[in-house]
Amino acid sequence: MILIDQIPSPCYVLEERLLRENLKLIKEVKERAGVSIILAFKAFALWKAFPVVREYIPYSTASSIYEARLAYEEMGSLAHTYSPAYTEQDFPNLLKYSSHITFNSLSQFDRFYPMVVADGNKVSCGLRINPEFSVVETDLYNPTAPGSRMGVVSNLLTDGLPAGIEGLHFHSLCESSSYDLERTLEAIEKRFGALLPQVKWLNMGGGHLMTRKGYDVEHLIRLLKGFKEKYPNLEIIMEPGSAFAWQTGFLLTTVVDVVENHGIRTAIIDASFTCHMPDCLEMPYQPVIRQAVSKEKGAYAYRIGGNSCLSGDFMGDWYFTKPLRVGDRLIFEDMIHYTIVKTNMFNGIPHPSIAMWTREEKLVMLREFGYEDYKHRMS
Repeated sequence: MILIDQIPSPCYVLEERLLRENLKLIKEVKERAGVSIILAFKAFALWKAFPVVREYIPYSTASSIYEARLAYEEMGSLAHTYSPAYTEQDFPNLLKYSSHITFNSLSQFDRFYPMVVADGNKVSCGLRINPEFSVVETDLYNPTAPGSRMGVVSNLLTDGLPAGIEGLHFHSLCESSSYDLERTLEAIEKRFGALLPQVKWLNMGGGHLMTRKGYDVEHLIRLLKGFKEKYPNLEIIMEPGSAFAWQTGFLLTTVVDVVENHGIRTAIIDASFTCHMPDCLEMPYQPVIRQAVSKEKGAYAYRIGGNSCLSGDFMGDWYFTKPLRVGDRLIFEDMIHYTIVKTNMFNGIPHPSIAMWTREEKLVMLREFGYEDYKHRMS
């Protein structure tokens, strides 16, 4: 049992037991379906937890030179790298840190492939394709919307693939189901089916939320096996991010003030939505607070306000069985994926501390932040 009083506020707390449960499921899918599943750093890059991750999944995907270097240094393996645009400055190091590199456009491939050849063709090159189909309804997270800069559309590949392309990559899911993947694969085959026998690997990107309760894992395994039987030349690669860290921890905060304006009560906490939970405002979605109850059960309604100067740094409403008071602790559930990787120090607000509650029932502080962290970012 986690001893909340031991935890400083604010603090992200990763629960090792829950992380391992996700990793076991992901590894099972990988082995039963006969595919490669790798960790997407863009959702979860807490490298002090990588020793646990590596026990189950040894590879990762990177979207930048820093992520690729992190894969090399802390995962101990070369990255599967994709970026919307590479630069002459970064590309030589990307070759050093990557086993696979996916190009977003034909022009990027033409520009940088000579460097791959000059390096001895040690990296397998792929091209990101745009299936022009997605079930994602939020445009911010839909890379196949009309006019998207992500990937090559099929009408630009009527003459086939350029020499040197060994794989194809698509990413059009976001916290999606296996049935969403099935529909996406139908769109891939419709637009790019003629190219699939020509390549060695197909990267199905991320968004496969296989660790979510109710996800049809058996359907996913059947779907992947069936696709592999249809295209036996392909190595299938999947790179989920959220699935690894889904519901593996929380953000602990403390109420520091309660204000009221025209009958609306706001509990201000020592954390910030815009600084520490940005997806809540971007998506948007309302996270679960452990102490809150349903509207029918809670007589006391509150907005929760962040401690930055941004007027919109709040969400509401949550309901409680008793009034909130200064010093009350509030736990925001499922705050490990797409939070720690997105934190910022707007307003000079410190990052929350980062801790792990181990399977031995101990709190281990992984990182605490101070003034020097803020000052160095501003230099």
